[in-house]
Amino acid sequence: MTGQGLAGIAKIPELKNRILFTLAMLAVYRIGSHIPVPGVETAVLAEFFRNMAGTMLQFFDMFTGSNFSNATIFALGIMPYISSSIIMQLLTVVIPALEKLKKEGEQGQKKMTQYTRYGAVVLAAVQGLGISFWLEALKSPTGQLVVTGPGWAFRIITIITLAAGTAFIMWLGEQITERGVGNGISLIIFAGIVCDMPTALLQTFQLISIGQLNMIAMLALLFMMISTIGAIVFMESTQRRLTIQYAKRQVGRKMMGGSQSHLPLKFNTSGVIPPIFASSIIMFPATLGSFASQGQAGLLSTIVNMLKPGNMLYEAIYIALIFTFCYFYTQIIFNPSEVAENLKKGGGFIPGIRPGQHTGEYISKILDRLTFTGAIYLSIVCVIPDILISQLNVPFYFGGTGLLIVVGVGMDTMSQVEAHLVMRHYEGFVKRGSIRSRR
Repeated sequence: MTGQGLAGIAKIPELKNRILFTLAMLAVYRIGSHIPVPGVETAVLAEFFRNMAGTMLQFFDMFTGSNFSNATIFALGIMPYISSSIIMQLLTVVIPALEKLKKEGEQGQKKMTQYTRYGAVVLAAVQGLGISFWLEALKSPTGQLVVTGPGWAFRIITIITLAAGTAFIMWLGEQITERGVGNGISLIIFAGIVCDMPTALLQTFQLISIGQLNMIAMLALLFMMISTIGAIVFMESTQRRLTIQYAKRQVGRKMMGGSQSHLPLKFNTSGVIPPIFASSIIMFPATLGSFASQGQAGLLSTIVNMLKPGNMLYEAIYIALIFTFCYFYTQIIFNPSEVAENLKKGGGFIPGIRPGQHTGEYISKILDRLTFTGAIYLSIVCVIPDILISQLNVPFYFGGTGLLIVVGVGMDTMSQVEAHLVMRHYEGFVKRGSIRSRR
């Protein structure tokens, strides 16, 4: 965004109010991140999490903005809502009634959103029950109990607190989306990661001060971060545009159509979902091994050591899972046959390709190639930084997945701000009777 664009934000009351509203909602979210669940000894829990590096717990904690490790009212974060959304999308594919509801326009979408909310609350309640049992059985390395008063009173309070916290975060996200700037759900995850990055930077400088991280390694880390951010910006803003031609047709006394447009296809259609799912699955054995004692671990402990970031087996499985989820999730959110049918109904066609089934097959072929390229890009962005991190022993937040979320959400939010500026600028010139370019 240019300096002129930034200066224009203050001149547009609506856009300024939207940005201030977004910041206010994110501030409310961060205030709630300091309210603990009743009955939990947070100091003892923090001592336990210091030994959880490299497990699924630490990965999950990153997406909750450290709310999970601090056992706050937002400990589950927005993950139940995301899980419920994915489940609803999967059910839409296999249940004809839901697929029909999805195609009913705005009213159908409202119903789908309502079902997603109910599902999120149910998932949060179930997860809250599991977390309450887990917290009751948890001890710090020194033997102190995390929950001093276990029982059904604590479990019920924990279920209600965590489910209510998830419902409140859902409401915050929807308010940001409707009345603020950007996607509310993504911004909440973004805020959680960004707010913990200063702590990660402080830990990095502490490693330098005690000699565990030398300046050469620090420069290598800095170069890796800049290169990763550059790759993310380039790939997330790159599109394959398919030319769409609209045939001329007579509507009343007017000749309509004859125009040319484009169908933009992103290289990374699935977004950050594949790395999140892949990391969660592959880190599950490491988490189980962390819960097991040295005498009980046995074979599980050996598997855990083989599935640590930086090992060849870990990286090979991680890349395979990323590719799998890239193709799977892209097929869910983008239906080439449906796009081709809509183009045919609107009188549009791809030059040289017959409308209908042939167009759907052509789009599907292009999409498969783009998905393959996007999967390679995601694998490089997520794997190479993780290998460097495992060698340098630096904080987890500098990983490729965290950077992918931060940069991607930042770009999406800035593009929406730019869209507001362009729209208002255009409207202002129209009212004066002349149209000039912003550039």
